[in-house]
Amino acid sequence: MAQGETKWVYDFGGGASDGDATMKNLLGGKGANLAEMSNLELPVPPGFTITTEVCTVYYELKRRYPEGLGAQVEASLAALEKKAGKTFGETANPLLVSVRSGSRASMPGMMDTVLNLGLNDDTVEGLAKLSGDPRFAYDSYRRFIQMYSNVVLGVSHDEFEHILDDYKESRDFILDTDLGAESWKEVITLYKKAVEQKLSKPFPQDPQDQLWGAIGAVFSSWMNDRAITYRRLNDIPESWGTAVNVQAMVFGNMGESSATGVAFTRDPSTGDQIFYGEYLVNAQGEDVVAGIRTPAPISEARKEALKSDDASLETAMPEVYKQLTEVANRLETHYRDMQDIEFTVEQGKLYMLQTRAGKRTAQAALKIAVDMCRDGLINREEAVLRLEPSQLDQLLHPMIAEDAVRDLFVRGLPASPGAAVGEIVFNSHEAVQLAQQGKNVILVRVETSPEDIQGMHAAKAIVTQRGGMTSHAAVVARGMGRPCVCGAGALQLDIANGVVRAGGRELRKGDTITIDGAQGQVLIGSVKMVEPNLTGDFGELMSWADKSRRMKVRANAETPIDAETARKFGAEGIGLCRTEHMFFDAERVPVVREMILADGERGRRQALDKLLPMQRSDFAEIFRIMAGLPVTIRLLDPPLHEFLPHTEEDIAEVAQQSGVSPEKLAARARELHESNPMLGHRGCRLGVTYPEIYEMQARAIFEAALDVAREGGAAPTPEIMIPLVATRRELELMRERVVAVAERVFQERKAQVDYSVGTMIELPRAALRAGEIAEEADFFSFGTNDLTQTALGISRDDSAAFLRVYEERGIYERDPFVSIDQDGVGELVRLGCERGRATKAKIKLGVCGEHGGDPASIRFFERVGLDYVSCSPFRVPVARLAAAHAALKPVG
Repeated sequence: MAQGETKWVYDFGGGASDGDATMKNLLGGKGANLAEMSNLELPVPPGFTITTEVCTVYYELKRRYPEGLGAQVEASLAALEKKAGKTFGETANPLLVSVRSGSRASMPGMMDTVLNLGLNDDTVEGLAKLSGDPRFAYDSYRRFIQMYSNVVLGVSHDEFEHILDDYKESRDFILDTDLGAESWKEVITLYKKAVEQKLSKPFPQDPQDQLWGAIGAVFSSWMNDRAITYRRLNDIPESWGTAVNVQAMVFGNMGESSATGVAFTRDPSTGDQIFYGEYLVNAQGEDVVAGIRTPAPISEARKEALKSDDASLETAMPEVYKQLTEVANRLETHYRDMQDIEFTVEQGKLYMLQTRAGKRTAQAALKIAVDMCRDGLINREEAVLRLEPSQLDQLLHPMIAEDAVRDLFVRGLPASPGAAVGEIVFNSHEAVQLAQQGKNVILVRVETSPEDIQGMHAAKAIVTQRGGMTSHAAVVARGMGRPCVCGAGALQLDIANGVVRAGGRELRKGDTITIDGAQGQVLIGSVKMVEPNLTGDFGELMSWADKSRRMKVRANAETPIDAETARKFGAEGIGLCRTEHMFFDAERVPVVREMILADGERGRRQALDKLLPMQRSDFAEIFRIMAGLPVTIRLLDPPLHEFLPHTEEDIAEVAQQSGVSPEKLAARARELHESNPMLGHRGCRLGVTYPEIYEMQARAIFEAALDVAREGGAAPTPEIMIPLVATRRELELMRERVVAVAERVFQERKAQVDYSVGTMIELPRAALRAGEIAEEADFFSFGTNDLTQTALGISRDDSAAFLRVYEERGIYERDPFVSIDQDGVGELVRLGCERGRATKAKIKLGVCGEHGGDPASIRFFERVGLDYVSCSPFRVPVARLAAAHAALKPVG
């Protein structure tokens, strides 16, 4: 390689490597770990990695390779030939390679792989003579044709499966292993004929053409639909790209002394410290993960747990098993994390093909992190970082009750824990459609493939007839946190008629079933659930997280149930109590309407006097629950017309109930009607024009606070928030009213409580003029829901029709109502913080929009220095952990 030339290719194997585990961004996870294992002198077949930078340039150059790549690949291939003692394309002693993808983030099954590359009509004969096993050679060749044709040439996998099924049926063969060398030769002829018919050209015979075709296919697979979907679901940037790993083949399909398998150093479902995995004798790696054959358990312990009749690897190949466990333990200790390893045994010799941090359920992630910390392998901060905030959703959802009545339909393998109830669907497209309609669905398939990724995400759980604990369905379901039952062999699927049968019973599409992923059970009907246990390991890890974070976490809550839930989940106060929700109560709406329909201020105040004790009672309940913690109460925000009926039928009904004529009611509704109510007569504009409303609410707050304080518990700390402020003068007027009410109430009661008055920053002008608004504010709470709407000019309620397209086209990386638009809306938040603190250094800053529970947004809020985030009660643990992550990993 010439001096100054970019290094595009890195070699590994033979006890040394150009790279190591720290180079994950450049070499991808697989390439970096292959290099690391080689440096550890583990038995890794040699090879080379084409970097992720090539992928980036490949797309920048409109699918052309960078200059110099060809020469570097040629040099690395020559070095590989030397290490392997074989020659690529030579008939007598052919070097065969695998070509695999490898992003820096694990994306199991999402991108493409080609095995046995380098075989053609000549080299297959050389392989047959060299191995002394023609059946193995021709089995490998037919696999290569099938895989290469599908991945590189675009011929459907099913095309070859139909050919093979027809061939076996015509000769009374049942298993693939029943076919000998001559049979495979005949199948190969049929395969090549099918390719030529589809493509009008023969299957490629030149190994160099095959290699570059496969490399191009791997880079192209970075932008296939399933990879794009997976990246979107897992927040993986498109710019990361994938590496390509070219590695000398080792063969698990060379007879009964050969095998292939996948193992985890701990149970990825529960986190238990047991060696966990599966293998297949006389097979190649794709057979295990594709779920086409159900593999055997790796250890005797797993065999007993699964009640399997198959021989374990521990029994079938005890020396290999012993070596494998030693390697697995060494890798876990070296990486200080649970490892997912792929291995092949070629005629009794073990080879390591991959190691990576294993995908795991939230339950397993929690247990592994806490156990490793207790064992001294990692510290508490590292343990906190091992559990992703998004995984907590799995831990916070209900589970099947111990005393639940279980009507067992079928049992399979417990591939991914958790419980879910939903109606049966048989294809991914339908799962997505029904989920969009708000229905809970369970995806039932013979087996899943990467094309099912959207359906699996839409489903509440997955059931497959085939496949093991490391099949595509199992691995992806665990990563998504979906309950999954695999290998339910007793299932009989009649998809054409929408029927599934097991044990003499029948269910149809749309029938309700319950999945118990931890037990591997499919149950008929909807089964009783219980709330999750938030103590033990969960409580311990969350206490470590709380010690690691800087920002406080509050909850958005306006009912006693919400407030109690928030406290249970560890909220440190209420960041948004929406008072209008209290007004919509069935007993109160008539009084609110009376106030709206009043002819003048006097009538309005009379109606408000009726509302006062109701509001006071509401606030007192919440203050008692949140004793000693801050409670931010937003005064009335929505426009008044929202409390009035609009249809003739509703107007007539309300008129009869309230004793007001329908004509007067309709006239008042017309008078209050607005073309654009989101930007209309609402928020502080109501307080300016009808100050008596805010005065009543302020009195209710102060009286409730004093009542609760007098009860002897911890005194509440009310924070009164004025909504939709755009100018300093608006807040000044409203603050004067609130302070005047406070002084009157304190004088009347001969007692007082601490309180503060602030505003919601939800308009661009408020953010830009935050410096002068801060003169009147004790705190700012960024209302990022409305701030996003007003900054982007997008209605949250009407954006669903186009926002998904915007994400797909790269206009927005994520829905800006889910994760804050850091460059636009985020800039307004940053300016508001800077300008507010320039005026008042100790002004309290928080956020109360839905973004307060989004981990990516929380990282941003940590960077701009907010004091707290507030989110829905069930998101509080997520926000607590995300705030800890943000403090421990401040960049990103």
